[in-house]
Amino acid sequence: MRQESLNFLKDLVAAPSPSGYEQPAAEAFRRYAGAYADQVSTDVHGNVTAVLNPGAGTKIMLAGHMDEIGFVVHHISDEGLIYFSPIGGHDSVIPVGQRVWVHGKERVAGVVGRKAIHLLDSEERKKKPELKELWIDIGATSRAEAEALIELGDVATFQHEFQPLLGDRATARAFDNKVGCFVVAETLRLLRKEGGIDPDVGVYAVATVQEEIGSRGAKTSAFSIGAQTGLAVDVGHAIDYPGVSKPQFGRCDVGAGPVISRGANTNPVVFRLLREAARDEEIPYQVGVAPGATPTDAGAMQLNQAGMATGLLSVPLRYMHTPCELLSLRDVEECARLMAAYCRRLKPGTDFTPRDGRCS
Repeated sequence: MRQESLNFLKDLVAAPSPSGYEQPAAEAFRRYAGAYADQVSTDVHGNVTAVLNPGAGTKIMLAGHMDEIGFVVHHISDEGLIYFSPIGGHDSVIPVGQRVWVHGKERVAGVVGRKAIHLLDSEERKKKPELKELWIDIGATSRAEAEALIELGDVATFQHEFQPLLGDRATARAFDNKVGCFVVAETLRLLRKEGGIDPDVGVYAVATVQEEIGSRGAKTSAFSIGAQTGLAVDVGHAIDYPGVSKPQFGRCDVGAGPVISRGANTNPVVFRLLREAARDEEIPYQVGVAPGATPTDAGAMQLNQAGMATGLLSVPLRYMHTPCELLSLRDVEECARLMAAYCRRLKPGTDFTPRDGRCS
């Protein structure tokens, strides 16, 4: 990956952006995508849209959500301990013992505490901890000391940033879905630098908000843009480690290329164009099957107004919704190449109506 692009990915990962609090990631997206767009805007919800060919009649929406899971402060005890609620989906065993940043009047370091194992009775040891049994300890000795730095409604994120591993692998918190946000910005860069887009096709690259709590940003931005077609990009569960059944979940390997979703959430014409683009451009890809609606921005986009012809691309990811999510940087690059190749295939007359009697 070129250094400037890698620096942008690191900036996105480092930017704290739990759902509803995406402003730091939005600023990073604006700075980077703005260099390649004809127009950049931010709406009332915080979605950031960077556009190529804003006057074009045919529109394609590219969506990658920039929010991450996190925690929000809801109580500060007399002892100065901070009690929190989850933002997004958490496995309650993960936060125990983790270091976090609390983003208050300034960034404050803390640790997630729980009763020590020595003090748990036999029944407590058999159960997963509940989030309501945990707290954040910043070292404060009183409520007043904690409240000098932190207010109710401030958010916290894990203290895990980008870390390269062997080969092209890397780990970080919040690859879900800073990497999707990265891909749509990189797609814009590729289209600007390499060309190939029809002059009457407008590309709307959107860093969406609040996907982790119901794809709320995708709903409003899709309505505002009114695109005929769109691609969402997110992360998908890699099924290439022990204990996970391929017959049950299908095959998905880190390093084998982006995943093209096929199913009810994907327009069959969009799926065919994506697969043709991958084959013609010699981009490695995998096919993922979604029997119904997906819990991604693609679901919200598909049901916009009278309907949008949608597709869903995924970057294979291990250990989703943990502080040590793992992926292949090559997969990320290939995902952006595939998204750009799809955009170049679109023409003002492209018909997305499923009418040829085939299922693909």
